[in-house]
Amino acid sequence: MGSISEVILDLIYPRRCPVCEDIVLPKGNKICPGCRGKLIYIKEPRCKKCSKAIVDEEQEYCFDCSKRKISYEKGYSLFEYDATMKQSMSQYKFHSKKEYADFYIEEILLNYGTRIKELGLDAFIPVPIHSEKYKQRGFNQAELLAIGIAKFLEIPVYSNVLIRNKNTTPQKLLDDKERVKNLKNAFAVSDEFMNSKENSNLKRVMLIDDIYTTGATIDVCAKVLKSIGINEVYFMTVCIGKGY
Repeated sequence: MGSISEVILDLIYPRRCPVCEDIVLPKGNKICPGCRGKLIYIKEPRCKKCSKAIVDEEQEYCFDCSKRKISYEKGYSLFEYDATMKQSMSQYKFHSKKEYADFYIEEILLNYGTRIKELGLDAFIPVPIHSEKYKQRGFNQAELLAIGIAKFLEIPVYSNVLIRNKNTTPQKLLDDKERVKNLKNAFAVSDEFMNSKENSNLKRVMLIDDIYTTGATIDVCAKVLKSIGINEVYFMTVCIGKGY
């Protein structure tokens, strides 16, 4: 029955390409074969801290990571956040193209699944969005990714650890100093989690989010998590900016 339902759904709502938005052919794929070539995968040389692509092979850290102290241990990202991925991410987040998550998750697992598994994580923690944004979108894009990745790696997702206190201005609209100010007191640990039995079990976790630019959001979240006794914080995002 499940397969028949899937066929019917595919006929009514055929899968759309996360790049060109056309119907994906041949069926069974999650992206048009030609569109895959438009994506820039993050490869070496990359920043040893945040994973941003860098030009100089002898350079260990990107500009952002070299100029400030960072609270997380290490991060990984899949694609360069260029014009192609900006469009894809915008459709995913703001136009309810949740099916795009299937492609992002599949690629994360193919490229980083083994590496993530080797970290010995206690949990995935999706970066939360404010309740007002949740009402508008109907879902948290980071949580959707975390659940998909966790399903295959058999690592639990803790969506109740962090809460977002402030409905902040989108980080992409701000400069570096404004981003830090914008995120001040924006995140906290939920009372629900602090009062639960699980709050002492998490020692090594991975934050999941959609986009990493300067890393301000990830860093603030990592700092909050470490304030409650979590020892190691890693991150995984779909996209990351350039390492200028």
